[in-house]
Amino acid sequence: MNSIKTLAGVGLLSAALLQNAWAQEPESCKMVRFAEIGWADIAATTGVAMTLSEGLGYQTRKIMASVPIAFTGVKSGQIDVFLGYWAPSMDAVIEPFTKDGGVKVLPTPNLEGAKYTLAVPTYAAEAGLKSFQDIAKFKDQLDGKIFGIEPGNDGNLLIDKMIKDNQYGLGEFKMIESSEAGMLVQLQRAVKKKEPAVFLGWAPHPMNTQFDITYLEGGDDVFGPDFGAAKVYTVVPPDYEARCANVGKLLNNLQFTVEIESQLMEKVLDKQNPTTVAKEWIKANPEILDKWLAGVTTYDGQDGIAAVKKHVGL
Repeated sequence: MNSIKTLAGVGLLSAALLQNAWAQEPESCKMVRFAEIGWADIAATTGVAMTLSEGLGYQTRKIMASVPIAFTGVKSGQIDVFLGYWAPSMDAVIEPFTKDGGVKVLPTPNLEGAKYTLAVPTYAAEAGLKSFQDIAKFKDQLDGKIFGIEPGNDGNLLIDKMIKDNQYGLGEFKMIESSEAGMLVQLQRAVKKKEPAVFLGWAPHPMNTQFDITYLEGGDDVFGPDFGAAKVYTVVPPDYEARCANVGKLLNNLQFTVEIESQLMEKVLDKQNPTTVAKEWIKANPEILDKWLAGVTTYDGQDGIAAVKKHVGL
């Protein structure tokens, strides 16, 4: 009987040690540092990732950065996760970092079905501004301006190159840099006055339902085919998945749809805290956790789904 008890005890101890071995990722994995670039879509998805991580017992930190600085931070080890690599528009920006092995792009996109190119209010398209080739014809009505977003953004770089190369006859145009919010204010002003405006547009984004907009044709050489059809990828340091396997599994599972992101972004743009928005959305859609947390535990090796449900108030 004593030998049976001893064997049982050894078995329990072995199981406990195995569980503890899984839980003991390096202490560096306890804090997960996310890059955030000031876009509502990345704010929304980062809010979800932070909420899930916190529910699993990790600590999180959000680091505001431009796109190039986000990639630089991942390479230098100051940032662990960037959920906002839009391909192909950011390809030229990320190329130096992938070429020297400084960052790793996770193989499965966290979003498919996105698009990113220049757009106009639909009344401007109906007046004849339907393509990239038409922009120069409307130079006077547009006051020679194209509205971009924050400095250093990949879309701004593409616009700037078009202007410098006089592509589509845009050599005398000026790009107006501000921010996502600033660009939307300019769009709102133009719509109120029924004036034409050319601006960076993308989906998912509530601008597609808040305004009647039309994406310009003919920009395949700049933004890619199908109106800048895009996929969004997650970027981590090259060794991150090996060092922090549990978080790595979560990041590989974390995939969104255009519909999900649009729902999240609408509230983010309404100045609500992204993690609060994420908690409310997960609470209303708990079935998504079966996919997002498949094979994922808490930091200390416990049931991940149960922990996150408790964290969001389920």
